[in-house]
Amino acid sequence: MGSRTIRLAVVGGDGIGPEVTAEALKVLRTATPGVTIDETRYDLGARRWHRTGETLPDAVLEEIRGHDAILLGAVGDPSVPSGVLERGLLLKLRFELDHYVNLRPVRLYPGVTTPLASARPNGPESAEVDMVVVREGTEGPYTGAGGVMRKGTPAEIATQESINTAFGVQRVARYAFEKALARPRRKLTLVHKTNVLTYAGDLWQRTVDGLAKEFAEVSVDYCHVDAASMFFVSQPGRFDVIVTDNLFGDILTDLGAAVAGGIGLAASGNINPEGTAPSMFEPVHGSAPDIAGQGKADPTAAILSAAMLCEHLGLSAEAARIEQAVAEDLVERRGAWAGRTTVEVGDDIAERVAG
Repeated sequence: MGSRTIRLAVVGGDGIGPEVTAEALKVLRTATPGVTIDETRYDLGARRWHRTGETLPDAVLEEIRGHDAILLGAVGDPSVPSGVLERGLLLKLRFELDHYVNLRPVRLYPGVTTPLASARPNGPESAEVDMVVVREGTEGPYTGAGGVMRKGTPAEIATQESINTAFGVQRVARYAFEKALARPRRKLTLVHKTNVLTYAGDLWQRTVDGLAKEFAEVSVDYCHVDAASMFFVSQPGRFDVIVTDNLFGDILTDLGAAVAGGIGLAASGNINPEGTAPSMFEPVHGSAPDIAGQGKADPTAAILSAAMLCEHLGLSAEAARIEQAVAEDLVERRGAWAGRTTVEVGDDIAERVAG
């Protein structure tokens, strides 16, 4: 492999975030013995906000830009007003670093319990759960466009606009096609609500139709988001790569996580495909402040996020070793928590990675 240094910005964040991040880093270091992980830790989250009133100062943002990737634990605390950390930290990172792809694998591992009676890790196609959701990350209703008039009165008006640009839709859809082309089934599904959201939906549909001519090897279909929600439960195997907008993707991916055994196993990447800024990898679960510091948090999603980080940085073999180690660990514990501590799970997966 040769010598290589990865400049990694680490944001443990709030609640269980620092605990699961520590285990992800342990496994990451074990999987990359020929790589120097140059960590810079950032105190961002509820503690900093309470101490200074800051969420993400511009100077800190500029420092983070100089890294190769970001590993994030979790952000959020009930002592902070809703929206302060979400918009001021998480969304600011996504927008400022142009994380226009939110990548969410949805895979049911052997040994993991799913609420779907018919689902199988390696079963008939209609029952298999192995898909990737490519969610647009910098547009839609999350841009903050809109406003309030006459707030607190019976005549209050609240608007929340969904922003969709040809540029933004084109680039995320192209990424999804490329992802589909690299997978065995070579199938892409556009999920939207074109029958009601006729302006935005038409832009998404025309963009996908245009790219389908360029990616002739990829089979393409369409599904309304409400129908997709039903099929996630009744026929998950019909999906391979899904491309969708910011809001629909946010909702669908949490449903996907539940189908694949729970949000505690769900990893994600906020991707800047061009590499003009560092991409960010994080477990999907929240900060769970009620169990922070008790060693009860499952670090599996954080560890799988570290595997995605490896894949993004071109360390495919290392990513595969981490995923295989996680799969073996889940089979042994039958997908359950089994009373082990956060550190014990991290240790076990790290030992399996080391071989």
